[in-house]
Amino acid sequence: MMKFLMLMLFMIPLSFKKKMFWLNQYFYFFIFIMFMFMFSFNYLFMNISYFFGFDLLSYIMILLTFWICSLMLMASSMIYKKNYYYNLFMFMILMLMISLYCTFSSMNLFVFYLFFEMSLIPTLILIVGWGYQPERIQAGVYLLFYTMLASLPMMISIFYYYSNYNSLDFYFLNDCNYLMMYLGMNMVFFVKMPMYFVHLWLPKAHVEAPVSGSMILAGIMLKLGGYGLMRVMKMFISLSLKINYLFIIISLIGGIYISLICLRQMDIKSLIAYSSVSHMGLVLSGIMTMNYYGMWGSFLMMIAHGLCSSGLFCLANMNYERLSSRSLYLNKGLINLMPSLSLWWFLFSACNMSAPPSLNLMGEIMLINSLMSWSVLCMISLCFLLFFSAVYSLYLYSYTQHGKLYSGIFSFSMGYLREYLLLFLHWFPLNFLILKSEYFILWV
Repeated sequence: MMKFLMLMLFMIPLSFKKKMFWLNQYFYFFIFIMFMFMFSFNYLFMNISYFFGFDLLSYIMILLTFWICSLMLMASSMIYKKNYYYNLFMFMILMLMISLYCTFSSMNLFVFYLFFEMSLIPTLILIVGWGYQPERIQAGVYLLFYTMLASLPMMISIFYYYSNYNSLDFYFLNDCNYLMMYLGMNMVFFVKMPMYFVHLWLPKAHVEAPVSGSMILAGIMLKLGGYGLMRVMKMFISLSLKINYLFIIISLIGGIYISLICLRQMDIKSLIAYSSVSHMGLVLSGIMTMNYYGMWGSFLMMIAHGLCSSGLFCLANMNYERLSSRSLYLNKGLINLMPSLSLWWFLFSACNMSAPPSLNLMGEIMLINSLMSWSVLCMISLCFLLFFSAVYSLYLYSYTQHGKLYSGIFSFSMGYLREYLLLFLHWFPLNFLILKSEYFILWV
């Protein structure tokens, strides 16, 4: 565990070397492949050193982190071309990767909390430093204060728990049935997911962030909430059986509302961001059922959503770089200009609405099983939720690709090879990991 941490720390000087942008990205892929060789086929904690170690759950989340971070550099070539402080940009991504690596591999609740909070700072700097509009300051403040407000009660809960039970190791978490502890410990994860009612920071942050910020937010940062809940929920088993129904109802009904909001969006990025809230509502309700199928389905859905949503943000950015607009009124008829890219729009929209053989489909099937076994009444909200997710995905695809071309387009370029590779590296694992899906369910 520590050797990877040291390797990433040794990459810090490389970030400040001139003209080392693509070499840096090559190293990210190299770390990913090295980490693959340490694959944990076991649900037990492996490679333990100090308070770091990983089981199958942490392992797959760390792999996703390395993958998305390397693709973030591939998507951000404009920062390199325009010489827009790209050394600092590489440093921020490296810091983000280190903090996420430590978050997912920590076996202690306080260490987890420490790095969980640390990952907020590089994300904030990415949004405020490389965002597009002046509103990015407001988006950064939203992101910071939503998370900070919810995370302070968690710190107090951790201290209280330690004074009573004398251990914070994930292995030794005891049943702790205080309502205030439950809310204090879990509220930060609800905000991070984000749950409906505390989701307002997400669309703002996504719309104002650069493509790399959107990719890491959708790909990893939202998953921190789900990962944290999966880790700490065993502390509240008897209490959660009594009050979890509230959060399931909020998530499912909120998911329907958000899906309807998606249909009224004119900004492509905003639409994709709101669809993230809808999907993560499903993930949250799956975890809250507290059964095996719910945990498996939520984990699968988190991985699938991380790849799919990140790919959609890349596509939205490709349009933005060419048309200098994210408006659906101007991004029209693109099938005439970039037919090859239209195929990728179709593939990712299909994955977003859980078409086979994507991981989204398997995750949704498990989540439907989980929620239906919890209560048959969930069928009503699930029907609407799944139907509307197909509706807004089709709306996104048909509005951008069909229709009359915007007459104000002055010059245009086809997709670069780098962009097609970027999209392929999102799509391939999303559709082929289903062949080895047992590793997503062995961890529990």
